[in-house]
Amino acid sequence: MGTLITVSQVLLSLSLLIILHEWGHFYAAKTFKTRVEKFYLFFNPGFSLFKKQIGETEYGIGWLPLGGYVKISGMIDESMDKDQMAGPPLPHEFRSKPAWQRLIIMVGGVVVNFILGFFIFAMVLWYWGESFYPNENVTHGMAITDSLTYEMGFMDGDKIISIEDVPFTKFESSQLTREIVLNDASKVVVERQGRQVTLDIDEKYIAKLSEYGRGSLFQPRAKYVIDSVIVDGPAYKAGIRNTDKIVSVNGQRIEYNDQYNKAIKTSEGDVNIVVARNGIMDTLTLDPSIEMPGKVGMIGKLMGKKAEPIVLRASGIYSQPYQMQIDHEVKKYALAEAIPKGFTKGIGFIGTQLKAFKQMFQGKMDPTESVGGPIAIGTMFGDSWDWHRFWSITGMLSLILGFMNLLPIPALDGGYVLFLLFEMITGIKPNDRFMEITTTIGFVLLMTLMVFIFGIDISRFFK
Repeated sequence: MGTLITVSQVLLSLSLLIILHEWGHFYAAKTFKTRVEKFYLFFNPGFSLFKKQIGETEYGIGWLPLGGYVKISGMIDESMDKDQMAGPPLPHEFRSKPAWQRLIIMVGGVVVNFILGFFIFAMVLWYWGESFYPNENVTHGMAITDSLTYEMGFMDGDKIISIEDVPFTKFESSQLTREIVLNDASKVVVERQGRQVTLDIDEKYIAKLSEYGRGSLFQPRAKYVIDSVIVDGPAYKAGIRNTDKIVSVNGQRIEYNDQYNKAIKTSEGDVNIVVARNGIMDTLTLDPSIEMPGKVGMIGKLMGKKAEPIVLRASGIYSQPYQMQIDHEVKKYALAEAIPKGFTKGIGFIGTQLKAFKQMFQGKMDPTESVGGPIAIGTMFGDSWDWHRFWSITGMLSLILGFMNLLPIPALDGGYVLFLLFEMITGIKPNDRFMEITTTIGFVLLMTLMVFIFGIDISRFFK
């Protein structure tokens, strides 16, 4: 069921983006009285899943979900319809239109993608607002969740004060990653046991932090509080009850969730747990090899919603997660505020993509670790349906689709735009043979890139 939900979200999101992208070309073409022969969601080599002729345009759905297309009369594209191009230009054809009209037709798709991305960001801000943890509310500092964070010099309990002298006001792991990977941040100031410590971040961590699958570096640290104990689980059979307070595990004093989790995970054999019950200390022995009753896993909700306790498989104890202990804030936006804020957020997102490309070209990021295809996109959506997450990801994908289509590669919109700008500046129009060759080369490059990305996706899946 989870896989079906994931696939459904990916297909719905990409279908929406592809249809609106192609509609941008379609609308611009029709505005300038240019004939559109086909309008397709997905590619249809050999056959179509659905097709219907309405007026001069065939609308359809292909079977190969690698994109979509509109076939515009009199235009050199991946269809390579040379017979049509052999005759003289007709008034309704793309090639007979002025260069400025052809340029608008070619940028129509990416314009729609950019507008859509900005609009979705604005609507998400208007409807859901921005939910975050103020850094000042995270009084116990961070609980490290990735060993790389230790390697960089951080410690459990550190409170980030600033990154490159910019105050750290919202507690989020992604900000630290973003500043190091995209902005070459090399100095982080933390508060550690009442004093400020400056950490120097080596440039080598840019590549490590951009590795695919790298999760959160840390989360807010929370007190270890038992919410409930699973009946007939290892902890229950050891004698631990809901009202107990865990004092130590194998002699290690326990105050925070991360301390308990790490102590349990690193324990070998039986675990000695000291609990306080009604003011009396008692030492209990837990056997982590006892099977848990029923299906038990990690559960919890996104901040901003009612948090549920988290269960640790090894012991069968539900503990209160940080969402239940730390006050978060939700910044709401009126519609008039959300629209410019959504635009600003979208521009910032595009800026991060440009910075990522720059880091890749400079060799600081490994492209094989930083790109992903449909499987990677599916992991972003997850296996449960959450409209907030769905629209947030769809907004990002819309901007990425617009950005990628503007790359000056033949067979992409950006390649056509490049040739049209050359024509408008010099007055020299590339001949049809040149366009056929460059489009073919561009199409082969795109297919090769797609196969490469699919290969990366599949290799990650089977790791």
